[in-house]
Amino acid sequence: MTIGKAHSAMKSGDFSAVDLAQAYLDVIAEKNKNLNAYLEVFTDVIEQAKSADAIFASARASISSSKLTALTGIPLAIKDNILIKGRTVSSASKMLEKYRATYDATAIERLKKAGAVFLGRTNMDEFALGGSTEKSAFGVTKNPHDPSRVPGGTSGGSAAAVASLMALAALGSDTGGSIRQPSAFCGVVGLKPTYGAVSRSGLMAAVSSFDQIGPIAKNVSDAEIIFDIIHGKDPLDGTTITAEGTAEDTYHPKRLGSASGTKKPVIGIPREFLKQGGIHKDILASVASSIEKYKKLGYEVKDIDLPNAKYCLPVYYILNFAEVSSNLSRFDGVRYGLHTDGTTGIDDYFETRATGFGRETRRRILLGTYVLSSGYYDAYYNRANALRRTITADFDTAFKKVDIIMTPTTPTPAWKIGEKSHDPVAMYLEDIFTVSVNLTGLPAMSVPVGCAEVSSGKDGKNGMVSLPVGIQLTARHGDEKTLFEAGKDLLGEK
Repeated sequence: MTIGKAHSAMKSGDFSAVDLAQAYLDVIAEKNKNLNAYLEVFTDVIEQAKSADAIFASARASISSSKLTALTGIPLAIKDNILIKGRTVSSASKMLEKYRATYDATAIERLKKAGAVFLGRTNMDEFALGGSTEKSAFGVTKNPHDPSRVPGGTSGGSAAAVASLMALAALGSDTGGSIRQPSAFCGVVGLKPTYGAVSRSGLMAAVSSFDQIGPIAKNVSDAEIIFDIIHGKDPLDGTTITAEGTAEDTYHPKRLGSASGTKKPVIGIPREFLKQGGIHKDILASVASSIEKYKKLGYEVKDIDLPNAKYCLPVYYILNFAEVSSNLSRFDGVRYGLHTDGTTGIDDYFETRATGFGRETRRRILLGTYVLSSGYYDAYYNRANALRRTITADFDTAFKKVDIIMTPTTPTPAWKIGEKSHDPVAMYLEDIFTVSVNLTGLPAMSVPVGCAEVSSGKDGKNGMVSLPVGIQLTARHGDEKTLFEAGKDLLGEK
């Protein structure tokens, strides 16, 4: 079932939105206890679906079809850091365990107008800080392909929900790969839009200069449908953008033209960047097979150079820690959220933050405070910002020759739960291919392209298990259309 197929079936009356919603609720009841993808399943799902059925009934009766969209009646899962008015939203943290949103995120408001049905809120790494959905205050989410392994993070709950058929599609947020990495681990499609294409109003801030809301779906066409609904200029978010060269007060993604002047985009491969160690052989093989498939489809493939790509990871994490330290300072036990009593006023502050924040969150706050402190600000934060501009310039230069840059989404497939929990640097290294996109603000999409064979650690056939892997396609600012075109070609959706 895809969004397009479900829409056609409900429009023709083959089944109702209530039927579809109930089918997903049944799967959730069967699987979620084991996978822990949802933190909460909403109690009014059927009521939402009945409202969608009324819209379909009006359209079929030719009374009115103005409210009918491709997302009417489509059951979606929503990451637990995106505000839905009147509902609990905790960012998977004890700090906000009982917090209820007082307004809708702009993306949610647009989905509501489109008639989407919200199934529930999905698990994540606390405050979107992590890479495995092991850092949630409410338990680990498991990978549907092998429940002994992580689903990736921080949008692991959303990716696991889609991959396990507990949602038709989902919303996640991407700070350094938080949509793309779990999509690769779970074998689904994940889009991180151009920075500013989708409003961040109503998204709980982790790293404001990196964060973007985006779709996780079964195929590229479904991701495109959701993106078309949620993107656009928003007066509540000053970082939202208009498309380059347009006067309209909205964002219209478009093909920006092929670097070769031909109809097909040109794909660039940063060969030197792919020579570093630690990349699983089956992932490299999937990249090679994808290159060959694109050549057969008429795409030109070129080698490119990204000379400063090796600095992406340290630059990203210095800036990440700094912004986390600043953004999370608002959780002080006074204004809202958790409050823990101490013996004095300052003890209240210390006790609240020690109780409310998990280990990874506290680590990033401490390191961020350090890099922003007097004596270290210039050595770390300012230098990282300067390198960020240099890295962006490298990508701008590459995009004068090519239309898409292709890399693996991750260097390895999903690892065992607990395997990297005590080695944060090892987990940070898993973001080597994804963080550059957030540093530069470019759009990127992870597409499932095959499997990697890894040791299962259990008795079984050859002691091996097959896990999904993905490739990452990156395009110029505002050029989501080229990503969708290339992704559909690769998956044979056209």
